[in-house]
Amino acid sequence: MFNQHADRIVEAARAFSQLAAHYNDAHLREKYAQDVDNAERAADRVTQDVNRAIHKTFITPSDREQIHSLINTMDDVADLIQDSAETMALYDVRHMTEEITRLSDLSLKCCERLRDAVRLLDKLADPSTAEAALKTGEEIDRLESDADRVMRAAMSKLFREEPDVREVIKLKAIYELLETITDKCEDVANHIEGIVLENS
Repeated sequence: MFNQHADRIVEAARAFSQLAAHYNDAHLREKYAQDVDNAERAADRVTQDVNRAIHKTFITPSDREQIHSLINTMDDVADLIQDSAETMALYDVRHMTEEITRLSDLSLKCCERLRDAVRLLDKLADPSTAEAALKTGEEIDRLESDADRVMRAAMSKLFREEPDVREVIKLKAIYELLETITDKCEDVANHIEGIVLENS
């Protein structure tokens, strides 16, 4: 089920990246926003299935807590992607910025690495899994640091160059949401590293 959820996260991130790339085309913008919603709803269903399953299955309380924490942190990633798309629509963002495009691309890469990390949970018996988990975690950490830098530069440019206070408020909110996606991916990677190392 974790793999299914990770696939939905990547679908949502890819749809958001396409939304950003085709933002000036109203038809495509609506299509990709709907794709984000569909992927997020599918991720929610997987989360509900996992949470129901852990209460019906005999596992230790610590394992139950690990599973619950991991799936809900993964679901936070999907929620943030949807929040980003909804915020752009609600705030009536008129134009796409280079910074939104860069942050959405970094978020997509982070989500793809997150999916790689989740796949490692199927290979806990393999001795090389711990090393792979650490490597994937480092890649996600690097992408999150890149997103931090892009966001700081974006904020600096926004406050320096944007005369319309409303645009500042809109874009600041979107930049922060997109950067938070990468933070949450890092949280998921940390959960997975812990599980893998504990079982290696």
